[in-house]
Amino acid sequence: MSEILNLDGEKLTFEDFKNENGITYWWASDLLKMLGYPTLKAFQPVLDRATRTFVSLNIPHYENIIAISREINGTLIQDFKLTRFACYISVMNGNPKKVEVAEAQLYFAQQTRKFELFFENNNEIDRLLIREELSEGNKSLASAAKQAGVLDYAKFANSGYLGMYNMESWRLAKKRHVDKNKLFDTMGRTELAANLFRVTQTEERIKSKNINGQPDLESTHFKVGREVRNIVMENVGRLPENLIQEKELPNIKKELKDGYKKMLKDDLTNKNKK
Repeated sequence: MSEILNLDGEKLTFEDFKNENGITYWWASDLLKMLGYPTLKAFQPVLDRATRTFVSLNIPHYENIIAISREINGTLIQDFKLTRFACYISVMNGNPKKVEVAEAQLYFAQQTRKFELFFENNNEIDRLLIREELSEGNKSLASAAKQAGVLDYAKFANSGYLGMYNMESWRLAKKRHVDKNKLFDTMGRTELAANLFRVTQTEERIKSKNINGQPDLESTHFKVGREVRNIVMENVGRLPENLIQEKELPNIKKELKDGYKKMLKDDLTNKNKK
């Protein structure tokens, strides 16, 4: 679908809104209309998620989402210059329940094939962002457990796995034929979110109930893990250890970073031809 915007009865394509001044870019104020968002304020969470995606990929977000104050019809507004890749990431982070977003995601799924990007929805982006949150959550849980008197963190951590998976992390890794330090890399969105919930709720329970000492800390982590296990089983119909594994996240990052480089090169080549 090439026509993704209809203003005043005139059908315009994404490429019609391209600007070139040093870099090839699109205004966020134009893109948000394409995606059915009424204001920049309503669109800001999408830009925030796009920024987090850039951080996850270790690509400078300030070179791709550039804050600009500009005048439109005599009014000074806050806007953003978005590179092609920033537009793509923003579209993939939009609400797919919006018809305009779903259509734009389909449009980009078709257009980005020449850059060897094949993500037709935001599931992979969600996985990247949840994985980043999970890393931070585990650090925060480790800090809380340490303050509460944990003596053997490995046993404490495995108590959560025992509750959620009925097995320690190394057994789960063996079952899935992956390195135990890379367990999260193949987990799907639902499983990553379930682990994030396990980690954050264990920390909250430790703090709110003032739990201290190795035995009680292990017991708490196990109980929260078991609660999450039951939630997953009830809602998904599968035990956590049997959830389907997906493409490794490091490979997804590489694919996105390669696509980013190809988009930049393609826009530069096309600009130089004019």
